Amino acid sequence: MYEPKLKKEIRCPLEYGLDIFGGKWKPRIICVLAEKKCLRYNEIRREMTNITDTVLAATLKELLADDILDRKQYNEIPPRVEYSLTNKGVSVIPILKSICQWSGASHRSDSEHVLSQCQKCDYIFR
Repeated sequence: MYEPKLKKEIRCPLEYGLDIFGGKWKPRIICVLAEKKCLRYNEIRREMTNITDTVLAATLKELLADDILDRKQYNEIPPRVEYSLTNKGVSVIPILKSICQWSGASHRSDSEHVLSQCQKCDYIFR
């Protein structure tokens, strides 16, 4: 995993939160796992449109390191690995829903390209 030369200095809780669940892919992965509960790598990749294997693998590693995801590996042939949300990951869901409701007030939706998880949010697409 890429490690920056300088350690990121987080000075407030908001920066910490945005570092944990901010970005393009982290909230999407969290929402997918909130709905589906437990998925394998390829199932997560299918749910995410236009994500590369490199980015997905790196994002999953970051979420695992931050204790948002749990990775369960089964000793089978072929190997089977499943991802699910930890309690800390589940606690992020109401925050993401609040952000979704707030942005839904001014977000112009293209219903053709909306993720299936987003269609289940509490705010109304316009």
